[in-house]
Parts: sequence; structure tokens; C-alpha cells
Amino acid sequence: MERSEARSADDEQDRPDNGRPDPVERLDEAADALEALREVFTLAEPLDEVLNRLADSAMRAIADADGVTITVVTEDGVYTAAATEDRLIEADQVQYGADRGPCLQAATERQAVRAVVGQHHDAWPEFEDTARRLDISAYLSVPLLVTSADGDKLVGSLNLYSVTDTAFDPFDESLMRLFTTAVSTAITSSQLWQNTRNRLTQLETALHSRAEIDQAKGMLMAVHGCSADEAFAMLVERSQTQNIKLREIVRSMLASVRKS
Repeated sequence: MERSEARSADDEQDRPDNGRPDPVERLDEAADALEALREVFTLAEPLDEVLNRLADSAMRAIADADGVTITVVTEDGVYTAAATEDRLIEADQVQYGADRGPCLQAATERQAVRAVVGQHHDAWPEFEDTARRLDISAYLSVPLLVTSADGDKLVGSLNLYSVTDTAFDPFDESLMRLFTTAVSTAITSSQLWQNTRNRLTQLETALHSRAEIDQAKGMLMAVHGCSADEAFAMLVERSQTQNIKLREIVRSMLASVRKS
């Protein structure tokens, strides 16, 4: 996590006595980061690429965030879909393996979890030990929820990590609501897009199969002098007798004709 080392002395001098960045500056940074998100939703990119853009934007918006990961919860399990730094994935994965930790608690209890490393060692020893080894001093995990007619649906969590133990406060939690909305929308849109793409693929396959079936029917009609319905019945009978799918019977017929 190199971001803290890169902060200039001027940035530190501009902070109030409590060590937190000025609220107005923090809002400006958040506004700039959200503005950068506009292009995300105009690009046809895979979900993981979109989420990585969102993670980068979230880190820009929160002054003390040195790294961001996005946890996604699916029917098949939990995984880290995006990370601003690869080694932070370990901090997430140790929570998945132990089935406990701030990102999982934020997701399952649907409320933000903000703390300093060392405060929850009894509850999350695996995560806390890993966090110390990775030089993580504070963290903030915010749930990702999608609101629909059926109520809120859990998507995952947005996780911020910092090397500064005074990082993150209620103001940061409020800012993260803007990003959780954006991330949840991206995940939902991607799922809808993927479902639509799958349906189009299935339709293309069905149309291609129909064209091949029509060709096979035409061949049988020409050879046997039968009707279209009778030709189709012959194909179905052959499929059932040989216990082979209809499309395979058709493709075999067409392939034999092409070879002859």
C-alpha cells in the first residue's frame, strides 16, 4: 500500500487539528471520483473490469483509503471481484476461509463495519493477524444491496483498508453509500446483460438448428417424395430409435451429404 507514502507534506498541513481531511475537500474528491464513474456505465466491459474501475474511484474519494476490494456474494459462494492491490485479496480470502470477518459481517448483517485492527482479535483472529502482517491498521466495510420490488437483495460488500489507524469515520460511511449504489447497479446491470447475452446465444443456436433441420427435411422430401411433416417425423423416429439428439442426427445427415 503505497498511497500513504505518496501523500505530500502540504496535504498533511491542510488537515484540521483532529487529523481528518477537511469535509469540503472530501466532498470535492468524492464528486470528482463520481464524475469519473460516468464513463464506466457507457462502456461495454466485463463486470470485473467495471468493478475495478469502481474500486479505484472509491479509493480516490476517501482520503485515507490505501486500498479497496469488492466482495461479491453469489449462490455459488463468496469471492473478491475487484481489488486495487492484489495482496489485499488475501485479507478478504482469509475471511472467506474462516467464515468470519468485517466484510462478511457487513454483508450478512447489512450494516457498515468500521474499526481499528486489534479491536476484534477475539472475534476475527484470522483476519486481524493477516491484517497486521499486511500493514493494515484500519478498515471500513459497507454492504452492497440492490433494492427491488421484492425488497433489498444482498450483493456483497465494499471494503476499504488503510495503514492509518485514525482512518475512516461516519462521514466516510456516508460517502460510501454513493459508491455502494454505483457498485450494486454495475453488478445488477452486468447480470442482466449476461442473462440477455445467454438468451441471444440460445436463440442463435435454436435458429441455426432450425435451418439445419429444414435442410435435412428437404433432403428426405426429395429422396422419399414425402411431405414436410412426414420428413420431420422420420427425423424424430430416427432420433428416438438411435437415442441420439435430433440436432446430431441432422448434422450427421448434412455432413454425409457434403462428403459425397
